[in-house]
Amino acid sequence: MQGRIIKGIAGFYYVTAESELYECKAKGIFRKEKMKPLVGDLVEIEILDEEKKLGNIVDILPRKNSLIRPAVANIDQALVIFAAKEPNPNLSLLDRFLVTMERQEIPVLICINKEDLALPEEIEEIKTIYQRCGYPVIFTSASKEKGIDELRAVLNGKTTAVAGPSGVGKSSLTNLLAPGIDMETGEISKKLGRGRHTTRHSQLIELWQETYLMDTPGFTSFYVENMEKEELRYYFPEFQDYEGSCRFQGCTHTHEPGCMVKEALENGKISRKRYENYLEMYRELEEKRRY
Repeated sequence: MQGRIIKGIAGFYYVTAESELYECKAKGIFRKEKMKPLVGDLVEIEILDEEKKLGNIVDILPRKNSLIRPAVANIDQALVIFAAKEPNPNLSLLDRFLVTMERQEIPVLICINKEDLALPEEIEEIKTIYQRCGYPVIFTSASKEKGIDELRAVLNGKTTAVAGPSGVGKSSLTNLLAPGIDMETGEISKKLGRGRHTTRHSQLIELWQETYLMDTPGFTSFYVENMEKEELRYYFPEFQDYEGSCRFQGCTHTHEPGCMVKEALENGKISRKRYENYLEMYRELEEKRRY
């Protein structure tokens, strides 16, 4: 029987197949091959007990894509949610997430929640920085139920991984998008007998037909890993117009003279905050290589 993993926790995988929810374990062959099932995986399962809805995962079907952080598979796009205020948006953290998604070639939507708490000029600054880079930016207010229809429209028909720091209103927005979605969570919690732990793990939620949210745990840090520092510049879309135009071939846009990215920065065509975050990540990668 074929199904899809909607949650994985403590060695158990919860698979929806033919409108039923099965609690499964993964066969030992996956450990031997060092392949771990991920939330979002399409899998083949064998039924061990139909009445108790128990089974084994016997095969993982080919993945469209997969991420390490968050650990999910087969997504169409990512939605990263930050708050305009309470907490203030950490743009360094946002840029790290964007780099990670750019590297995986996964389209990203930016959602800024709690719009009602911010000043108009603060909203405009965020909009200008990221729309200029080509990222769609949606402003919402879960408390005022504002921007929800726009959010529904961009999610429709897709599997979207949702990520963001704790406290930005992810749960509130999710509940507004599809009231009553706690049913599946409750069913899993009942099987586990410890529902309080479930928010620490990724979960696939069906909002409506052919539309899924991959809810992931909140993050407070994001390190750029497994990358050469020279590679980083390719994951800042606003640099691409100037690639190859600098005086020196392979210019890293950091200290070289005749750099067109730095010229664009001085002319206000590139966000200074984004460029400073680029330098911060570049230095991190430089330090990592040194040690």
